[in-house]
Amino acid sequence: MIGMFATSKAGHDKDTVYIIVQEDTEYVYLADGKYKDTEHPKKKNKKHIQIIKKESDDILKEKLIKKQPIYNEEIRKAIGGIVCQKQM
Repeated sequence: MIGMFATSKAGHDKDTVYIIVQEDTEYVYLADGKYKDTEHPKKKNKKHIQIIKKESDDILKEKLIKKQPIYNEEIRKAIGGIVCQKQM
């Protein structure tokens, strides 16, 4: 699931769009590049997110999988494209 977009289904951040930057058995770690950056991602139970069918671009996904450094600007730009498509 790393590199996929997700929205929060529960909590005070409901309907916020994130990108999955890390995953373990029960939790995913989400970043939005603004409030939750790549250095301090939000830990969220897998039950409380909704995966968006669209994946991030190949370059960003490859960086996430290989654990290369990612800038918050890259995440904000990718999420901005998704939010624009979602509103149309």
